[in-house]
Amino acid sequence: MVTQVIISRPFNLFFSEECNNFAALTRKTMMKNRSKWIALVLLIMWAAPLTCNAQAWHSVKLKSQITHPQPMTGLVLWPDQARNRHTTYGKSIQLEFSYCLPCKVVKDCAEDGTIEYDWSSFDALLDDVAGRGHQLVVRFRYEYPSGKDVDGQKGTTAVPAYIKERSDYNETYAENPGGDGPTYYADWTNTELQRFTLQFYSDFAQRYANDARIAFLEVGFGHWSEYHIYGTQVELGVNFPSKSFQKKFFQHMRSVANGIPWLVSIDASDDTYSPVVADNALMLLTFGLFDDSFMHKTHEIGTSGGYNERCWNSIGKGTRWRKGVCGGEISYYTSSDQKNFLNPEGMYGHTWEEQAAKYHITFMIANDAPGSTYGTARRFREASMATGYRIAVKECNTDGTTTRLLVTNQGVAPLYRDAWFAIGEVRADKSLKGLLPGTEKWVEIPAVPQKDGSDIHIVSDFILPKQQIEFNADIEGETAIHSIQAPDSSASYYNLSGQAISRPTHGIYVKSTKRVKRLKG
Repeated sequence: MVTQVIISRPFNLFFSEECNNFAALTRKTMMKNRSKWIALVLLIMWAAPLTCNAQAWHSVKLKSQITHPQPMTGLVLWPDQARNRHTTYGKSIQLEFSYCLPCKVVKDCAEDGTIEYDWSSFDALLDDVAGRGHQLVVRFRYEYPSGKDVDGQKGTTAVPAYIKERSDYNETYAENPGGDGPTYYADWTNTELQRFTLQFYSDFAQRYANDARIAFLEVGFGHWSEYHIYGTQVELGVNFPSKSFQKKFFQHMRSVANGIPWLVSIDASDDTYSPVVADNALMLLTFGLFDDSFMHKTHEIGTSGGYNERCWNSIGKGTRWRKGVCGGEISYYTSSDQKNFLNPEGMYGHTWEEQAAKYHITFMIANDAPGSTYGTARRFREASMATGYRIAVKECNTDGTTTRLLVTNQGVAPLYRDAWFAIGEVRADKSLKGLLPGTEKWVEIPAVPQKDGSDIHIVSDFILPKQQIEFNADIEGETAIHSIQAPDSSASYYNLSGQAISRPTHGIYVKSTKRVKRLKG
């Protein structure tokens, strides 16, 4: 027999107020129903923690809705474009992207090997972006075909000057690799360049690991740090890092990134350049992936080979997104790709929403889309909200001292930095980081919300003061019931006299799979 003794909330309130008044019951009344009162006292003693010392768990009304792109997600603009279009597109994006040059922040190297920096120009960039309420996706690079942002000359590398001045440092040159124009290549035979590259990311992470102005860090080698030097014959250890150094670099990033989500190009799956896919230890690292030609005409398998999708499958294995953030840039293979990818009817047979879900995209650069037929601010906002995480609350309960939330993720990717539900300044016991789409978990806050739940919110040390992580919730709230129970499937209800009754709404009653005998007194 499986039995439950149920004490509903109205009766609990009676005992909470009257627990000290049982002595007032007359001796005559208690003796008349002696057996019944003995049973009742035992019940009261059993339920005392629930009646005299605590309130019922009850559901809290909670209404909330996601209304804008979430921090650290969505379509991305370069700072100049974001600045010029801020009035129209400012609330349609949360992220901006910029290449950054080591030579612009490195001033010299001391005799003991300490790198001397001047981060002022980089901090100015971060402040500019943050001033618009956005965070930066950062990519440091050495090579940029035809790039003139180092010294005004096409193709100059961004290797720090103190290294270039060394007698044992010798760059190589290609006049027009892949049709992209003049390009100089860093000299990877040089041990100081190798040492500097590792030390640079150590110093960067130490300074900026907890800086909310930065969302993600993209790393790599070759043209635009995209893990290739197309059009130039690759010489590992000369114009591209050796595989042994690359392994050291990946392992180094794991140890120094200090929580900053970092990504490499999907082209790192190509064993012509990279050791990653063939090395199980490297494949276990939690780096993310960026695709610099997303949604181009032959992106997918079945369309002229589907190189990009094959790269995703090779280095991503369909699961990398669970730990490493995934993003990239819409294709520039044609001048119309960035202008057309937001077409609700799709481009090359696929819609943006379809591809964002398939590859679990958190962010995507689309700098040339604004102002196009499909790149309206409204469509930008809609497309941004199809990326990343979407937190929702399915249940919200409190017992008067603690609040519990059943949380799920309705998005296409997890949140890759810590964030917590909170009531006022009191945070939950578990972070929302890593909550996968379609999964759920309980979080507990040692505080009590207002009756309408309006002080329940999400906080994070990794977003800007102007940013807010929203959540969906549609909970009405309901009357609580205390239940001291054991599992059962088909039960009846009885009063303390053993009489069968319909399911009661108050008082003390017995729920059992077997008829309860009348308590005789």
